[in-house]
Amino acid sequence: MKHYTYRVMIEPDENNTYHAWVPGLPGCHTWGDSLEEVRRNARDAIQAYLSNLAETDAPIPEQNGFEYFETLAETEIRQQR
Repeated sequence: MKHYTYRVMIEPDENNTYHAWVPGLPGCHTWGDSLEEVRRNARDAIQAYLSNLAETDAPIPEQNGFEYFETLAETEIRQQR
C-alpha cells in the first residue's frame, strides 16, 4: 500500500481561527476554530482532494521538497544596516 505525505501550513487568521493549506495540492485549503479542528479538517480536505483525483484517474502528486526554519537574532538583523 502506498502512502502519501504532504506539508500542511497553518496560520492564525484575522477571525481568531486557523487557516490551513497544502502547497503540494493547489487549491486545497481549509480552516478551523482550533489547531485540533484545523488539523482534522486538513486531513479531510487532503483525503477529498486525492479521492477526486483518483476518481478521475488523474495522477496523484507527491511532495518532493523539504522545509526548514531559519532563526536570526535581532542583533544579526541590525548588523545588516
